Amino acid sequence: MCRPVPARYGTPSGTHQRMRRRLAAGFVAVVVLALPAVVHAQIYVGRDDQGTLVLSDRPLGPGTTTFAVARTTAVRASRPAAFADAPYADLIDHHAGRHRLPADLVRAVIQVESAFNPWARSSKGAMGLMQLMPSTAVDLGVRDPYDPEANIAGGTAYLRQLLDRFDGNEELALAAYNAGPGAVERYGQQVPPYRETRDYVEKIKGRATVGRTRRSYVIYRTVEVVDGREVPRYTNVRPAGGDYQVVARVR
Repeated sequence: MCRPVPARYGTPSGTHQRMRRRLAAGFVAVVVLALPAVVHAQIYVGRDDQGTLVLSDRPLGPGTTTFAVARTTAVRASRPAAFADAPYADLIDHHAGRHRLPADLVRAVIQVESAFNPWARSSKGAMGLMQLMPSTAVDLGVRDPYDPEANIAGGTAYLRQLLDRFDGNEELALAAYNAGPGAVERYGQQVPPYRETRDYVEKIKGRATVGRTRRSYVIYRTVEVVDGREVPRYTNVRPAGGDYQVVARVR
């Protein structure tokens, strides 16, 4: 006697068919939303004498590469992938700015010191995100080194002290942060020959711009009407007048 084949083994049931149609519709919607409106722009890309990437809507001189950019509505500036979604970004930016420090340098120190673990504690007793030693935390007025804001506030203040002490030399300041300022001075204002300290400085340099002149750029967006169509223009030169938007800050 033949038995009817259950729906799950044969032709998809009505419920399954509806689910498939919904999934297909959702996929199409995602694709459509991912496609920006048709907008055309032209961007010039070059590098300055420090090797920093510069984007502009104007020619930048010899060596400039020109891109005709179609189907775009915005410009994005990216940071190193390791920091793109780094925790505590607002705290880092705030306290780095307060102590006149590059934010990427502070992020690199935190990455190497604690890998962004606010509860980190070293075998020597260093604590928190920026690994403050107990005596250093007391000197800086940090009551709770495991509190992210207090730790970053203290760590950036200490890093600023070291930079001032070593005339703005970032490599020496980092070496002092790791081995202590006395060690740097004992070795004639040089990075001490300790393997740990030298590796530490190199790790920071691999994650941030250290020892080179830093320049920052703001990317502005204006809109020009051409043949009745709005055409966006992007430049790193602040427009003299008219409406504009700041769409990115490259540091």
